[in-house]
Amino acid sequence: MLDDRFGPEFLEFHDIPKAGLRSIVARAGELAEAWDERAMPQNLAGKRVALIVDDGGWRNTTAFDLGIQAMGGICVHVPIGFNTREETGDLSGYLGNWFDMLVIRTKELATLKAVAAASPVPVINARTRSNHPCETLGDLAYIKSRRGSIDGLKVVGVAADANILRSWAEASIVLPIEVVQVYPERWHICDAALFNGRFRVSSDMGELSDADVVITDSSGDGPSDALASYRIGTDVLDRLREDAIFLPCPPVTRGQEVTAEAMEHPLCQSRAAKAFLLHAQNALMEWVAA
Repeated sequence: MLDDRFGPEFLEFHDIPKAGLRSIVARAGELAEAWDERAMPQNLAGKRVALIVDDGGWRNTTAFDLGIQAMGGICVHVPIGFNTREETGDLSGYLGNWFDMLVIRTKELATLKAVAAASPVPVINARTRSNHPCETLGDLAYIKSRRGSIDGLKVVGVAADANILRSWAEASIVLPIEVVQVYPERWHICDAALFNGRFRVSSDMGELSDADVVITDSSGDGPSDALASYRIGTDVLDRLREDAIFLPCPPVTRGQEVTAEAMEHPLCQSRAAKAFLLHAQNALMEWVAA
């Protein structure tokens, strides 16, 4: 019988209701303290988790592996790829025979949805080209640890249409935060499903003046005249609010979307924020397993 193993999915940020997201973000702060004290709760004891990396990367998948083990679970790296020899639905069924949860990093969100549709166990999105909900969840947990609340945030993403920015747009669907994409119009998000009363697009860098959080995303474009005025340097950061938080996307293409000097600016909290990727993912897995 598999009934007691069913649980929620986390494929897109808004898959989890507001109350659940609030509890996960708050729990991440508690787990951060437990991590520092080397006193992690063993709430994944007996849980068997498949970690599937079908699209490179290392940061959040390493954090998943470490977190699963630190909370008493069993993590197995499964060396499979999707859309190759075996049908996705078949793979989901086989994996469901052995595992209680699937954590998957793959290229296409559509593939992940196909896996989840056929899987008898919960599926967590560890990143796709379309979105990266765990990254946003970790950043929100860090922001809460700094500010005490995430309500009413104004988040400005100085970035082209890309997966981290999209996950912030997804977050605005369910959480009381305002998200603004600021970039030249040709790179604006056009996906109607992401637009809501709390997400909008602009080309005006003046939107940064009252931002609580400024994010970037990795640029696939080289330096150009069109993008030069959207590059984040110390001159831009110096004009932000004193309590603003700057979270450039790792990996940062220095000299393109962010200057090297901006990475050393006091408002740049990338390294500290990414510590919460581990804690937020641990809180997410606890919530899913429960």
